[in-house]
Formats: sequence, C-alpha cells, structure tokens
Amino acid sequence: MKHIRVFTRKAILAAFFFGMPLIACMAEPCDTLSLLFVGDLMQHKAQIDAARRSDGSYDYSGCFSELAPEMGKADIAVGNLEVPLGGKPYTGYPAFSAPDEWLYALRDAGFDVFLAANNHCLDRGRNGLERTVAMFDSLDIKYAGIYRDTLERTKRYPLLLEKKGFRIVFLNYTYGTNGIPVPPPNVVNMIDKKQIRQDVLAARRMKPDAIIACMHWGIEYESLPKESERNLARWMLELGVDHIISSHPHVVQPVEIVDTLPDKRPHVVAYSLGNFISNMSLIHTDGGLAVKLLLRKSNGITRLADCGYSFVWTSRPALSGKRNYAVYPSNVNPDKLNAAEKNRMEMFLSNARRLFRQHAIGIKFGIKEYFFEKKTSEKFAGSK
Repeated sequence: MKHIRVFTRKAILAAFFFGMPLIACMAEPCDTLSLLFVGDLMQHKAQIDAARRSDGSYDYSGCFSELAPEMGKADIAVGNLEVPLGGKPYTGYPAFSAPDEWLYALRDAGFDVFLAANNHCLDRGRNGLERTVAMFDSLDIKYAGIYRDTLERTKRYPLLLEKKGFRIVFLNYTYGTNGIPVPPPNVVNMIDKKQIRQDVLAARRMKPDAIIACMHWGIEYESLPKESERNLARWMLELGVDHIISSHPHVVQPVEIVDTLPDKRPHVVAYSLGNFISNMSLIHTDGGLAVKLLLRKSNGITRLADCGYSFVWTSRPALSGKRNYAVYPSNVNPDKLNAAEKNRMEMFLSNARRLFRQHAIGIKFGIKEYFFEKKTSEKFAGSK
C-alpha cells in the first residue's frame, strides 16, 4: 500500500506496526493504550475432534502459537466467543457447545475480554448460557453481552475496564439468537436502539476514555455491509460511541475511518472481522482480520493515535497433515507451510486485500495493513 500521512511520530509508528517497544513505562498510568480485536472464535465438530486426546481431554495449545507474541503485546485483547460452554456432549454446527479447555486455551493465548452476544449464545438454552457465564466467572474473565438475569446485567454492564490509567467501556449486541427465545430470567443484549441509547448514556456517565461498541450483525458471507448497518453505526457514533468493531458474516468486510462528525475526531468502524479460527473452508471464510487501536491521552483528553489491521488465516489438518488447527499471520515464515497451505492462504489474502483496496474508507488518516513481528527475516510472497 502506498505511503500515507498519519498523525503520530515516526517512533510511535515504528513501535506500533513493527513490534518495537512502544514506550518506556516504569509504572502505570501510561499515556498510550493498545487494543487488539479479532473475529469469530469458533468450535466446529472437526476442531473438537482434532483437539481430543486419548484420555478424553482436549488440547488446543498449538492453535495460537504463531500469534501469542502479538496477543501478549496488546494491553487489551478482545475476541468474539461464538460458542457457548454448555458442557457435554460437545457439538459443532448448528448447535454449538465447546469443551472448557477451549476457554482455557483462549485465556492462555492472551485474550482479556470476550464478546458473548451472538446468534449462537443460546444453542444450549438457559443451561448453556448460565454455564458459560459461570466459566467466565470461575476464571475471572471479563465479558459482555449475556447475563443470568437483569440484576446481573445492571451490575456488570456496560463493561468498564481500567488499565494503565485508561477507562474503556465495551458494549456488545446481537441481531438475534437463531430464533431461540431468550429464556427468563436470562438476558441477551439485542440490537435495539432504545436500549442502546440508554446503555450509551450510562457508559458516558462512567466518564470513560473510550466507548467501543461490538456489534454482531450483517449478512453471512457478504463482503460489504448493508446500508442499515452503516446508518446504525453513524447513529451510534453521533450518540457518543467512539469506535465500532463487529462480527457475524464469517468473512472480512472493509474498515472505515469516519471523520465527518462535528467533533472532527477519527472513529474506526470495522464492519466484520471474519473468522479468527474455524473449520470453514469456503472461499473468503478461512481467514479473518485483527484490528489494532492505539489510544493516547494528553492533557486529560484521549484520542485515537493510530490504527491498523492485519489479516490472519487458519490452516486445517486436511491441508497441513498435522493434528490440529493453527492460525497464522499474513507474514508467516513460509517454511512452516506446505504448498497446499500457501496456495489457500494466498487466495484468501489476495481476495481480502483487493476488497480493502476497493472499499476501505479513510485511508488518508492512516488505517493500513501492518504485519506481525516475525521470528525470521524471511518474507512470505503473499504479504507484499
């Protein structure tokens, strides 16, 4: 992508996009905060089968090894957990229930926040939802979107995280639950403008440095957002939301920088991050998007200092010949992939980059592709 002007110093740009230390902070608070968002964290039956050990336990330890350094560098890493932890029997599509080891592996990979309001959160009904919440609580994991009852929602939502002197509020909503009614007294955050308005106002009263709305919306397998989603995004930004990061279509959709509001500040809207890890193999579905936001606080005012995106791709045992699934950054060492993997990864990357060249908006600000820090100096041909 051609060189573009951005609003930060070269040192910060180099640090943010190429993995160098961002800033020497000996103690909190610090004047920058980095957030990393990824797409759908799926568990199809083939993934469950691949992770099963002979003793009946499950091993996901290798799935994220190539991304662990990047996950660890983010101050806050967020993912869409699109499967309930509903207990046995463990099942894939259409009614998911993932092993508890899946959550352990995601936590160990570096995730700090899980988004749970999605169309599969009620696949195991009330028991599945409440067991998922119990698992979050047992590991002291932050989450948003589903609750055992209204009292719990009132206490825990909007979700406020405090780190390095920053106060970040996360909102999370879904378009639906695959036609499954929400069983009382459970609560699933639905996309409802009246409720969203109330929640944004409640979030603003928390005096946060940023409000980030994470939406589960859109049409599956469509590469462009609907006009209704663009309108809803604009409405939320005008209401006081700072950035919008979304999921559901299982394919990546463009990222936009909205800088036309009266506040004149840049707002990131990512319409779909696609699949971070899944067993989907159709064109466009075997990869996803990681989006980074870098916030900077100066004189009590927090602004978006920089932002970027990176494509990731999932290899399946059917391609790799290996036991388990693995997520790779776009600039993975080519020696780690066989010919079949390279071909499929290049197909995904070529299509995704073409989409972004044609439809990403706000490039003048600085939203650009970045590459994960590499372990060797070799370059993968598809990352040029």
